[in-house]
Parts: sequence; structure tokens; C-alpha cells
Amino acid sequence: MKTRTTPIYLIFMVMGMIDATGPMVSLAKESFNISNTVAAFIPMLGYLMFGLLSVPMGLLQDKKGKKYILNLGLLIAFLGLVIPIMSGMYGKMELDSSSLTQFYKILIAILLLGAGASILQVSGNPIIRDISEKGHYSKNLSLAQTFITVGSSLGFLLPVIALYAFELDWSIIFPFFAGLILVAFIGLNAMKITEIKNSGDHHVTFKSCLKLLKNKHVLIMVLGIFIYCGVEITMSAHIPLLLKEKYDISVGKMGLLISWSLFYLPILTGRFLGSLIMRRIAPKRLLLFSVLLALIGALLIFTNSFTIVLIGIFLVGLGFSNIFPLIFSLTIEHMPNHTNEISGLLVSAIVGGAFIPPIMGMVADSTSIQTAFIVPVLCIIYLLYVAITNNKKTQKENG
Repeated sequence: MKTRTTPIYLIFMVMGMIDATGPMVSLAKESFNISNTVAAFIPMLGYLMFGLLSVPMGLLQDKKGKKYILNLGLLIAFLGLVIPIMSGMYGKMELDSSSLTQFYKILIAILLLGAGASILQVSGNPIIRDISEKGHYSKNLSLAQTFITVGSSLGFLLPVIALYAFELDWSIIFPFFAGLILVAFIGLNAMKITEIKNSGDHHVTFKSCLKLLKNKHVLIMVLGIFIYCGVEITMSAHIPLLLKEKYDISVGKMGLLISWSLFYLPILTGRFLGSLIMRRIAPKRLLLFSVLLALIGALLIFTNSFTIVLIGIFLVGLGFSNIFPLIFSLTIEHMPNHTNEISGLLVSAIVGGAFIPPIMGMVADSTSIQTAFIVPVLCIIYLLYVAITNNKKTQKENG
């Protein structure tokens, strides 16, 4: 990683903050005494913004440029974090008769954080292509996604560290993330970026975006992002609840730490190694291997052995590590002259993080947490179809 591009990678860390709504599901469930179904709706507010804003931001990006959109996303995310901070949620949150009001303010914060993250994703993923050498986009995007996982990991680690080291509650994540955004904003505006423009007189419109969905390959990949983002948030939200329900492991004290170690740490490690592995293994083959590994891990979660369940969670995390950057980069490389449209469509598909967690929450309330993991299994089966389709496409092109 070159020093001059550090602010871009820091922005990817900011993008990962929206994933902190995953562990926030289990934290809010304990703090506000709500059901699995209601708690699972918490990520929906943030991830709905991906569906609503991504394509319009792709259009605006075509006119204003990627750096302008990155600045806009950082400012909106910062505003979202200021709301709970101004309401006294900065590490010493006292729950009383006004706790319901606090809960609503957290929801507003997540809404704006999701809006900011969605805007950042639209520009962040394609701007990696602008700063990459030819043929290195998939590798560098995988490395950038490593920083997203670092941001996501903070949602697991900060509450535990704050509790044991400083006797602070999980709301410390709001001022910490706000400070991170300020550093990213200053760094971004201090660097010079040469942006790659679309060739010819091609301009992005809503019609051109929707027209791309008629391309079967693009549609399959967009749905792949939708499913992947939904299943990742579903896993991060419900692993701590599985440990609590089945093994009586406290969410706030150890559940989040164990969940991070077994799920996000392998994602973080896998993404870092993925940027190296892709020098030897073609991205399409790595996608197939990654999905198969995740599927095996998800099936192991249904066993009655505590050790095997933990191994299963670890394998899912390791398998998940490179699926998003691989699908994203493979789709962009398929139609490089439509980068802004495809980026808008793919980022809008992150809205899957809003719809799949509530489905699992409802299944969990009607059955059990462990039984509800059938939802991630079905999602991963679709991702297997995406991976197989990409490999068949490569064989036809080579044949």
C-alpha cells in the first residue's frame, strides 16, 4: 500500500462502520429488552439507504467526480454520529424512562450512517481502479476490503475493550467513529487523485442503469451482492445470539469477542491474504473455492458439538473474506466502460443487508436461533450458483 493512497484505505475503514450495526443488534437487544425480530430490523434502516441512494449517487458521480461524492458521504456519516453524541451517548449511556427516545436516536444515527456508507461505496470501490495498475484491480480491491473489515471489527471489539478497560458502555463507538471520519476527511482533501473517465460521450442515466440489468450476467452478479451482504450481516447479528441462547455466553462480556474472533478475524485475514493469493489463482476460481468453504462451514453450525459449531463459524468467515470484492471487481472488469452505472447498481444491492436479517429474526422467533441458520445456508447456495456461472463463462471464453 502506497502512503499517498492511505486516505482512500482509511475511507474503506469508515465504510465498515455500517457493518457495526450487526453486533449492535445483540447489544440493543440486551440494552432495550426487544425481541429478535425487532432487533433484526435495526440494520434495515442503514442498509435501505444503499437501495435508495446508490444509483442516484452514481449519476451524480458521473457529473461531479468520485472525490466530490466521497466528501459528501463522509459529511453525512459524521452528522449521523453527532446525533447520539449530542444526546449523551458517548460511553456512559444511562437507560431510564427516556430510553425509548435514546433507541429512536440510535435508529436515526444508523439511518444517516447507512446513507453516508452507501455514498462512500459508490465512489470508493471504483476509485481503487483509478489508483491501481492494469490487471491489479481485483487484488487491490480485496486489500481495500480488508480495511472495511477492520471498521466492522471495531463494532465487536470496542464495546468489550470499553467495558473491561474503561468501564464504559458500547455507545463509545459513536465518538470513536466520528473521530475516524474527521481524519479520513482531512486526508482525502489533502491528496490528489487522477480519475478515469468513461470513454467517448457516454453519460450515466437512470435508463442506462436499468438497461444494464437486462444483461443476464450483470443481473446475476447484482443479485449476488444483494444475497452476500444480507447473509454477512445476518451472520454477524445472530452468531452472538446463538452463543447466548444455546451456550449461555453473555453478549456484552464475551459473546461479541468470540464472534469477532471466529467470524470477522478470518474475514480480515482472508482479505489480506486474498490480495496475495490472487497473484497465483484466477479471481473466478477463488470465488468458487470461497463459496464452497463458506457452505461447508454453514452446514457445520447445525451440529450439537460446541467445538464443531465454532469451527463452522470460522470457515464461513474465511469463505466470506473475498466474495464481495471478487463479485464487484469481476462485474466492473466485465463492462469497464459502464463503471459508474455498475458501481451504482452493485452498491444499491447492498440493501440486501436490510432484508435478510429480519427474515432470519422471524424464523428464530418462531423456531430457534440454530434452526434459523437455514437462511444463510440457502443464501450461500445462490452464491455457489454465481460462482459456477462465472467459471462456466470463463471456460466458454477460453474455448
